[in-house]
Amino acid sequence: MIDLHTHTFFSDGVLSPSELIFRAKKQEYTVIAVTDHVDHSNMDFVIPRIAKVSKILTENYGILVLPGAELTYVPPDLIGEVAGECRKLGAKIVVVHGESVAEVVPEGTNLSAALGNVDIIAHPGHLSQEVAALAAKNNVKIEITTKTKHGVTNKEVAQVAIKNGAKLVMDTDTHSPEQLLTKEVIVKVLLDAGLSPDYFDEMQKNALEIVNKGDL
Repeated sequence: MIDLHTHTFFSDGVLSPSELIFRAKKQEYTVIAVTDHVDHSNMDFVIPRIAKVSKILTENYGILVLPGAELTYVPPDLIGEVAGECRKLGAKIVVVHGESVAEVVPEGTNLSAALGNVDIIAHPGHLSQEVAALAAKNNVKIEITTKTKHGVTNKEVAQVAIKNGAKLVMDTDTHSPEQLLTKEVIVKVLLDAGLSPDYFDEMQKNALEIVNKGDL
């Protein structure tokens, strides 16, 4: 299983990177990205440390660990620039905290993220046709989340994304160990989103596209 959106105690998660990765390995994960929340205040501190431990854990636990970042409440006009800075610091996966209906997020975040230079728009809330079309054009993936509070719009997100040719991935936004992917959760989230359980294979292919990018 591939999950490209998780958190450790380097932001608001409860586990160290080592514990998160070991638990993911026991859940039969094959690839995981550690994408702690960052902005201008902490990206130069968080990302290099995640990059360092990701290499160690990949070598010792037999699971591909990708260092990443979730740009969170970054001013929309600066998202592309900050994403580039994160990559220079060692982030292989850049996720943007989308305009979830569960929180007040700067308007225009989804649109700026869809313009490119990021990999995934996480929990985008009320995904617009324009954003979905731009995401499809720029190969930015759209997240179907297993996180209950963010996932209330999953069905809407799936419909709009598919209609406009945007590719979907499933991520957990894990903050604690019980939130990691299980087969039961996968099926439930897909059915609630109006998708067939078999669609998970397509989502994993889409996630693998990100993993196999030339710069990883």
